[in-house]
Amino acid sequence: MDFKYRWKNGNQPTQDEAARSDYLLDKGQFNNEHDRKMAEADARRVLGVPIPIPDDEVPVLPQAAPMIS
Repeated sequence: MDFKYRWKNGNQPTQDEAARSDYLLDKGQFNNEHDRKMAEADARRVLGVPIPIPDDEVPVLPQAAPMIS
């Protein structure tokens, strides 16, 4: 399948590489972050890799209070 964006390292990554990588596409081809996120989601769909959701960056558990000595 032909994809219209340039891959980050010049080659289409394997599914394993794509699953571990935060970004799959070359950053220089986008004018804004919104376009980049949409293209990254499309790239992940093409490769069959789960798409990150906004809540992935938010910790599930509350942070513990700092230790006071």
